[in-house]
Amino acid sequence: MTETTLNPTLDRQEEDRMVRAAQTDARAFEALYLRYVKQVYRYLYSRIGSQADAEDATAQTFLNALEGFSRYRHEGYFGAWLFGIARRKAADHFRQAEQSQFLPDELPAHDLDLLQQAVRSERLHELRSLLHELEEDEQELLRLRYAAELPFGEIARLMERKEDALKKSLYRLLDRLHSRLEDSHD
Repeated sequence: MTETTLNPTLDRQEEDRMVRAAQTDARAFEALYLRYVKQVYRYLYSRIGSQADAEDATAQTFLNALEGFSRYRHEGYFGAWLFGIARRKAADHFRQAEQSQFLPDELPAHDLDLLQQAVRSERLHELRSLLHELEEDEQELLRLRYAAELPFGEIARLMERKEDALKKSLYRLLDRLHSRLEDSHD
């Protein structure tokens, strides 16, 4: 775990420094790209479910961000601004493709034996079914927190909700999913 992971203030200060640098020198935008590219890709992959389409949407997100960066007014929430663009790119994709999924159809099986693979596959199928039953805003909350790994403050800003209320919603949602998964195995 890095020091910035342990101290969100240092992390925010580093991001502020990167934003200021990129505002004066477009080449410095690369640091912001490197900081967020994996998170944006994971978020878009969780939404789209296709590696190639998620890669395209990630590239489009950063191209859009770079092109619109001169209009960006930094208020300490660059991640929320960037993920707002990513959400629009995912929506564009769905307008064209008319499909959405939270978990991809297949996840890599890291050397599991056949029984473990079967159990894992069954659990993923159950979880995928439960996730599809959720409201879109609940699915989005899960994507932003776990696929994109955004902090609660960024998610709250992006979803236009209060941080404390958002945390409570997430914990209640996780409890509900856990209970439903456990009920299916009784």
